[in-house]
Amino acid sequence: MRMCCSSSMWLHCLIVAAVLSVYLVVNADDPYRYYTWTVTYGTAYPLGVPQQVILINGQFPGPQLDVVTNDNIVLNLFNKLDQPFLLTWNGIKQRKNSWQDGVLGTNCPIPPNSNYTYNFQPKDQIGSFNYFPSTAMHRAAGGYGAINVYSRPRIPVPYPTPAGDFTVLVGDWYKTGPKQLQGMLDSGSSLPYPDGVLINGRPHTTFTGDQGKTYRLRISNMGLSTSLNFRIQGHTMTLVECEGSHTQQNIYDSLDIHVGQSVSVLVTLNSPPKDYNIVVSTRFGQPTLNATAVLHYSNSQISASGWPAGPPDVNQYGWSMQQARTYRWNLTANAARPNPQGSFHYGTITPQKTIVLANTAVLVNGKSRYAVNGVSYVNAATPLKLADYFNIPGVYNTNSLQDTPSGGGTSVATSVMPANHHDFIEVVFQNNENSMQSWHLDGYDFWVVGYDFGQWTPDKKKTYNLVDALTRHTAQVYPKSWTAILISLDNQGMWNMRSAMWGQQYLGQQFYLRVWNPVQSLANEYDIPTNVLLCGKAVGKHH
Repeated sequence: MRMCCSSSMWLHCLIVAAVLSVYLVVNADDPYRYYTWTVTYGTAYPLGVPQQVILINGQFPGPQLDVVTNDNIVLNLFNKLDQPFLLTWNGIKQRKNSWQDGVLGTNCPIPPNSNYTYNFQPKDQIGSFNYFPSTAMHRAAGGYGAINVYSRPRIPVPYPTPAGDFTVLVGDWYKTGPKQLQGMLDSGSSLPYPDGVLINGRPHTTFTGDQGKTYRLRISNMGLSTSLNFRIQGHTMTLVECEGSHTQQNIYDSLDIHVGQSVSVLVTLNSPPKDYNIVVSTRFGQPTLNATAVLHYSNSQISASGWPAGPPDVNQYGWSMQQARTYRWNLTANAARPNPQGSFHYGTITPQKTIVLANTAVLVNGKSRYAVNGVSYVNAATPLKLADYFNIPGVYNTNSLQDTPSGGGTSVATSVMPANHHDFIEVVFQNNENSMQSWHLDGYDFWVVGYDFGQWTPDKKKTYNLVDALTRHTAQVYPKSWTAILISLDNQGMWNMRSAMWGQQYLGQQFYLRVWNPVQSLANEYDIPTNVLLCGKAVGKHH
């Protein structure tokens, strides 16, 4: 069920808002959108064999959320699985509202045969985002979908309105089910190489358009572990948006999209009328796996043949890093607000702190784990946000994770890094492993100011892009390389910083950033929802 309140329904909306007054995020000036979703198991054939997948309202992938900046989303989620379940809203900042983030550090999972109502806004956001299960390895079975946040009518976008808007959810896929994959990880193994690649839940699909018209493709890598390359035979792509930021409109033949990332491109159907192949292929691993789609001209009488050329086989990481450096912020475009994106001069601000985070693959008690600065994260039975609110001691540790790698052994802890509200910080992801990394931060986007091979040193700051670096929520780190980001900590809360590669996240490559202001005010953070689920040591607490 979905309903958006129009002006004729305003009185009804006020009544509903009164009943739901628990939800402090609701802003009476902005429309409400109501949803009821039911999560179930079902059978699908993503790679040609029957598999148990996770459906939302009977759909795989799940329903698409098409909303407008600042809409109030009230979503009642019923869990009909046999395990606890949560959805997280990837890229939605949850301004002042980490209570709705949908990860185990902020929320108790929804028990089987129970429900929870999320209430949140894409506050001052536009762009292409997504949602997915954050519990266990449920993400490997589906339960994901797109969130498309459109600009308010009075806010211009820096390109003509496209003739159509296509969501393209790509990702690696396993024939092995989520419980079996979780069993592999629990027994001390890493995830195996995937079995295939999907486009919108299938290995093959079709997109249809009219010759001469321009279409927007919103492409998200929903996979567990694999970078992908996206390309369209006989057509170029103009990059226009990346995870909520308007970009400089550079033209590409193919794009690398890493785990957890999203981009929007414009494609003009300006070739002879026929069908053209779209190819999504795995990167940096063997064998190369592919999924295909057809770009079908509505007046075509000719089937697609041949494949578009992919990126070069030599110097793959160098080619990809160089492409990443060409992603630039559109300084003159408006984003969700009337002021231009470039009006915030991030490069003139001196960071209060530099944090260097080194990821490592380790053995703990003979089993594979992943760690950050020597600490492998374990989930607590009590969400960290509830522990904070109820002053429950012993749930998490703010001393275990240091700002820089120590070079010592590995410990296991529920690690939280404290940070001051309104600080401006520099974070360097140092990857000394031989594999790709992809890092995500909930509650924020950040400026990706530098990439390079080798070890980061303070001298590398001279190479940073301090003028028009892109803002996004997920940044890739190449093997034996570093990536540097700048973050303005303007969103108080408990925020998950994690590997977007889900097996590594599950085995400890994550922690929480506690952005805190000792002056408690609803201007900084919303209060606990009255419908909050309680678990662990919070059971029986009153609020």
